[in-house]
Amino acid sequence: MKTINGCLAAVLLAGLVACGGGKTSEKTAGGDSSAMATHDHSDHDHGVVGDSAKNDSTTAVAGDLRPDQNVFFVNLKDGESVKSPLKVQFGVNGMMVEPAGYVNKDKGHHHLLIGLNALTKGEIIEMNDSTRLHFGKGQTETELKLAPGKYKLTLQFADGFHQSYGPQMSKTINIEVKK
Repeated sequence: MKTINGCLAAVLLAGLVACGGGKTSEKTAGGDSSAMATHDHSDHDHGVVGDSAKNDSTTAVAGDLRPDQNVFFVNLKDGESVKSPLKVQFGVNGMMVEPAGYVNKDKGHHHLLIGLNALTKGEIIEMNDSTRLHFGKGQTETELKLAPGKYKLTLQFADGFHQSYGPQMSKTINIEVKK
């Protein structure tokens, strides 16, 4: 029994460490301490495995995507100049948004990658840091505080275990934050 409880505790601790639990403010890819991304991690879970009866498969990224499935920025366009703080709204076609922890076909949640490219299909999106923001409660918008400069933003959709659906379920834009 000690071994089972010890293993369970280790798995839970690893999940918290890997997903950076708790409230944090984060520096953006610009590296300037004045470029803080507003993202409160206390409002969502980063990888609690759901009841297996609710899971359609062990991985939602298995299989092919349909041509109508994609993600997009609702309120931003590539090449746009903006001011900080910046509201960023996420959209998805052909899939449903659901909280992390459940792996269901054609469902998942958003991640915002700052200064990073789209991930390959099945790649695990690493813990929250200044370049990877997880929206594991199913959020569809956030507010970012970015220092003036040029930024690449990649919206990446992933399953309940933070496994990327790949480039088809990503959208990359470049923006410039003005003073």
